[in-house]
This record gives sequence, C-alpha cells and structure tokens, in this order.
Amino acid sequence: MNRIVFGMLAVCTSVSAAQAPLTSKQTLTLDGARRVVAAAEEYAKAHKTTGVIAVVDDGGNLMAVERIDGTFSAGANISIGKARTAVLFKKPTKVFEDIIKNGRTAMVALNDFTPLQGGIPIVADGQLVGGVGVSGAASAQQDEELAIAGAAAIGTVSMASNGSLATLAAVVEYWPRKDVDASFAKGAVLFDGNQGAQNYMVHTSRRATPGLAEVHVKDTDIIYVLSGSATFVTGGTVMDGKPTATDELRGASIEDGETRRISKGDVIIVPNGTPHWFQQVSGPISYYTIKVR
Repeated sequence: MNRIVFGMLAVCTSVSAAQAPLTSKQTLTLDGARRVVAAAEEYAKAHKTTGVIAVVDDGGNLMAVERIDGTFSAGANISIGKARTAVLFKKPTKVFEDIIKNGRTAMVALNDFTPLQGGIPIVADGQLVGGVGVSGAASAQQDEELAIAGAAAIGTVSMASNGSLATLAAVVEYWPRKDVDASFAKGAVLFDGNQGAQNYMVHTSRRATPGLAEVHVKDTDIIYVLSGSATFVTGGTVMDGKPTATDELRGASIEDGETRRISKGDVIIVPNGTPHWFQQVSGPISYYTIKVR
C-alpha cells in the first residue's frame, strides 16, 4: 500500500515540476484605475483640452470613466470602446485605424471593435493589466496623448508601429518663458504631480520677507536659487511649532540649526522631516522648489 502511495506522489510531483497549472497574475485595482484617470486629466488640464477618459481591466470590463467639462456626451461610449479594443487586441487602437485606412476595410465587421486612435494598453512588469481610451480632446492625436499619459501612471505602454508592447518615456511637460515668468511674479505651483501620477511638484517660489520655520513630513525640498539672497537655516528645533496641514508643521523660528547664506546659482536639498527657515531675506529672492515625495 505504501509503495502505491509513494508512486502516486512521485508521479504528481513530476507533473507539477514539469508544468505548473497556475501562474501569478497582476491585476489593476480601482485605485490604479483612478490614477490612470487622474494622470490623463492632469495632462488635459496642462494642455487646456477636453476629453472623456475610460479605463477597463484586462478583460475589457469598465472600471472608471470621467468626462471633463465641455466634452461632447458621445465621447463616453467612444472612449470605452477604444479602451476595450486596446486591451482585447493588446495593441494601440491607432494600429487598426491605420490598417483600415490602408485598405483592409473588412476589419470594421468585427464585434465590439472601435478602431479609432486614442486607445492604449496598460502594461505593468510585462503583463497586460488593462486599457485606457480617450475621446473628445482637440484631435485624435491628443486623444492618444491623454491615453498615453494615463497608461504611464501605472506602467509601460505600447507605441511601436507594429503594436508590440514597448516602453514609452513619460509625457513631456512644457511651459514657455512668459508663463514661467508670470508664475514667478506671484510665486505659485508650476506643476503639481501629486494630483496625477507623479511623486513630485515644481514651485516657482518668490519671497521678499522672512518666513515661518517649516517641516515637511513627507516632502523633500530641492531648492535652486535664481536671483537674490537669503539667510537659510536648516536642522535644529522648531520653536512654537504647530500643524498647519496634513504632514506640515510651522513655527516661529529655529534654534540650534545650521545657518547658510544662499544666493544665485546655489542648490540646497532639505530632506523630508528636516526643519528649515528663511531667517533673513535681502530683497526679493526667486527660486525653484522641487518637492519630491
């Protein structure tokens, strides 16, 4: 009896080792779908355009859809169709639009098929996890740009002309000099990646007077001085510190910190959790602050 049992175990072990019956699989979560939407929406906002953004899972099932104000109503169904086509065929929808444009019109007979530019597969760690479709931007090209921005929030996206899955660089953001100058004139947030998929922000900072001592629990500040100078204190203890927002602390001053004179061309990195303070400012000082979380 024991020999029979051992023999059966040996056979089972051999089959298991030769071919595993199950594989591990990545899945797109609802939070992930929302990140895709947020990243695409952030791109649309930066480029002053509209659009409907739809996200589906790897089976083509709808997970999230959002219509930016001003987008035509039919854009919802079209964007969902683009997302499903991209994920079910594992290729950007522009591939099929080009194929049909080049003469293979029989493809339009396929069921549940939207061969219009603007659908992109979402790939993470080499696995297809979903798709994103956009309709209603300023052009078909911009539909695709929004979809790419959304897909890049999760992993890599496909842009090869043959539809193969390949890594795409992040979407490039751009502000002309006049917009940057206007932002510095008032001191503002030039780019808020935390509202989308990124983990950084870019501030065009301007200061004419000393400020409060600060501590950012999560953000590391990278400061590059463009003009002016100031006495900058780091480390030590914040006096009369009080929470002013989530993960933010402000106080009247710093004791026992390290004092530096910073001016044009200087760069200083303040790690998260480190007190810092513009103690004295000699006239207006302008500086980029890159906040990395």
